[in-house]
Amino acid sequence: MRAFLPSDSCKETQLNAINPQSWLQVERGKISKLSSSYTTTSSSIESFIKVPEPPILPFFKPVDYVEVLAQIHEELESCSLQERSNLYLLQFQIFRGLGETKLMRRSLRSAWQKAGTVHERLVFGAWLKYEKQGEELIVDLLATCNKCAQEFGPMDVASQFPVEVDGASQETVVTDREKSLKNVNFWIGDEKIVCRRQKIASLSAPFHAMLNGYFNESLCEDIDLSENNISPLGLRTISVFSVTGCLSDVPPDLLLEILVFANKFCCERLKDACDRKLASSVCTKDDAVELMEYAIEENSPVLAASCLQVFLHELPDCLNDERVVEIFSHADRQQRLIMAGQASFSLYCLLSEVAMNLDPRSDKTVCFLEQLIESAETDRQRLLAFHQLGCVRLLRKESDEAESLFERAVGLGHVYSIAGLARLGYIKGHKLWSYEKLSSVISSVNPLGWMYQERSLYCEGDKRWEDLEKATELDPTLTYPYMYRAASLMMKQNVQAALGEINRVLGFKLALECLELRFCLYLANEDYKAALCDVQVILTLSPDYRMFEGRVAASQLRTLVREHVDHWTTADCWMQLYDRWSSVDDIGSLSVIYQMLESGEAKGVLYFRQSLLLLRLNCPDAAMRSLELACQHASSEHERLVYEGWILYDTGHCEEGLRKAEESIRTKRSFEAFFLKAYALADSSMDFACSSTVISLLENALKCPSDNLRKGQALNNLGSVYVDCGQLYLAADCYINALKIRHTRAHQGLARVHFLRNDKAAAYEEMTKLIEKAKNNASAYEKRSEYCDRDLTKADLEMVTQLDPLRVYPYRYRAAVLMDSSKEKEAIAELSRAIAFKADLHLLHLRAAFHEHLGDVLAALRDCRAALSIDPNHQEMLELHSRVNSHEP
Repeated sequence: MRAFLPSDSCKETQLNAINPQSWLQVERGKISKLSSSYTTTSSSIESFIKVPEPPILPFFKPVDYVEVLAQIHEELESCSLQERSNLYLLQFQIFRGLGETKLMRRSLRSAWQKAGTVHERLVFGAWLKYEKQGEELIVDLLATCNKCAQEFGPMDVASQFPVEVDGASQETVVTDREKSLKNVNFWIGDEKIVCRRQKIASLSAPFHAMLNGYFNESLCEDIDLSENNISPLGLRTISVFSVTGCLSDVPPDLLLEILVFANKFCCERLKDACDRKLASSVCTKDDAVELMEYAIEENSPVLAASCLQVFLHELPDCLNDERVVEIFSHADRQQRLIMAGQASFSLYCLLSEVAMNLDPRSDKTVCFLEQLIESAETDRQRLLAFHQLGCVRLLRKESDEAESLFERAVGLGHVYSIAGLARLGYIKGHKLWSYEKLSSVISSVNPLGWMYQERSLYCEGDKRWEDLEKATELDPTLTYPYMYRAASLMMKQNVQAALGEINRVLGFKLALECLELRFCLYLANEDYKAALCDVQVILTLSPDYRMFEGRVAASQLRTLVREHVDHWTTADCWMQLYDRWSSVDDIGSLSVIYQMLESGEAKGVLYFRQSLLLLRLNCPDAAMRSLELACQHASSEHERLVYEGWILYDTGHCEEGLRKAEESIRTKRSFEAFFLKAYALADSSMDFACSSTVISLLENALKCPSDNLRKGQALNNLGSVYVDCGQLYLAADCYINALKIRHTRAHQGLARVHFLRNDKAAAYEEMTKLIEKAKNNASAYEKRSEYCDRDLTKADLEMVTQLDPLRVYPYRYRAAVLMDSSKEKEAIAELSRAIAFKADLHLLHLRAAFHEHLGDVLAALRDCRAALSIDPNHQEMLELHSRVNSHEP
């Protein structure tokens, strides 16, 4: 969910309830101490340093996600076409529980590509479009390159349905009696409509029986149809259709009339023609609302699908229309079948997702999740639906209903739902029961970090601290343990230890809630400059962010804090940015850029720099937003073309990005245009001719005006190309020149040159310099580990894991060393501890190889299948899978 636990809304006037002025005294001469009510007691600190309990997330979180991914992959190998999309949807749910956004989108895309029905294509296409909200600019940019990106745009729904012809209704045996009555006159009121008897008879079995059977009408030339809710014009249109098989230029109102008549008299061909014709007339949401009612009532699947497409295309806005919500909320099983075919579960998964993002406590969220439960056909689907609705009921404080739902999810095997039961037990005053419930889980399965985190809520003192330490050991990505420990240390007025604790997680995970807590810690320590830095980074990541449980806009707190920090001139800002960029302080650099943007100077350039930093900090969505802002604020056409090129390149459209760079160069030769072209070209080809072109482009870039921050990067890149070409002398020269203008990362390139010259000691020394200078230095420790003996390598990689536990190379190295030492179980355990919280192909690949080496074919096959769920096209993994699969008993 984008925001499953939104804070209670609160007006700006409620700022006084927190009274930030009491700890942000505006008078410049009086900021050395906080007011007496805030300085000495832990209770005063606690009043604004609060750590909320971790939410029970509405995600599918199996105890062994690897096993479930492997099962899904195995099922995908043999399942029918109709089952594939649902399996990819389940895969998506697992990746969502792991927080793997890219893998989630890939699973959705696979579900769309492998969809077996039009309804599945509609649902998953709309879901992909919803996930890519805000990326409309990319579509427009691709259009300027004559490339269509409307992969998930409106489709011709009618063409996706097979034309069903009722052959039996067209077979007519003509008797002598029938030959004498070639025509039949239908009367509607005073109007006579002459029709060809056998053509009308061929429309359906009822008409055939009426006109050719043993009814009185078979002998009549005149038949009164006045009581059958058909107009003369409608019947004339039906008469034409009976002869031509076409409905041409028929207005929608008349089509609806004919549709009802066709349904009444079982005229399947006529009904199908009306269904398709009406489907093509659905253009707006109002059309869809009106026509969906007819589609459901008359069992018209083509029309229903066309209306569904319009609703889904307008997500999330259409869920603000009560008419649309009513249609989805109160559909019964038959109506869901007409509306969504076999994709009902997928449809309500999507609708529930959107509704929870809008407001998880809303009635429509509950209605959609109830429909999700009704639509579920497998136990996996049911446990997900039960758990999600349980989470929503818990939020709504509907304890009894939530308890029942969590119990049903647990009964189907979803262990994570026990966290919901424990939370409810705690709310009801059964703290010991909750503790014992989690203890039972921990002792019965291979424990995960969330289990200890949850149990910590139901104990105090050392026990809580021990559980939270264990939670971090098992899953270092959980933010609550760091936040609790930091807040606890602050209560004990151990400021540096508190900051050190929260900095541990911020060193590898830029979480807004952690930045907010650190902001509070800085305030309590009267470090207003550092507090300003953090609130500006928060606003960079989320411009509308609200702090203190949603009661105060971060922008307002920034205004208050700035009163206590010296004003920087533009020159000061550039100097600060240069210092922070050189010391690899990406968070500090982001803050300075935020401040510089207020001056109104060169906003395009600044937003572009901001995007580079955000990408380094693994914030791709914020980075894309900054790039789009760079486009909007570009000072010239050639500058705008460069930013457009980076947007295309960063979204996987390398060729189009290159074309934008070339267009910019034709407009005006600039550093950024040459740099973009060189970067994209180097990434797209590795041959020698390409390297020569990249070198030339980077040399041209360096001849153009730019600041040292960017020139240092260009020199660094040029050095890398020279290294790849074996020109070590030229590479060293580039790196040394980059270091002269304080491009600190060039130490890494120079270290590589020393290593290739067989001077391992010099390489180690060079990386040591980088470690000493860089604020964010986990990658530097990892690189330095390549230039030392085994003991020092082990120490460096342990440091890497401490600084950034998400980096997988240290686990792989340690596991390989253990395997070489014949410590097979320890080697597998080393990989398993990382796999438990990070779905990584390389970790799974290595563990699969270890299992194969030990002859554990089933375990190896499980890891191969899980790895191929992460990257289905990884060649080495495919080869290992094929080899292991051939040995399966």
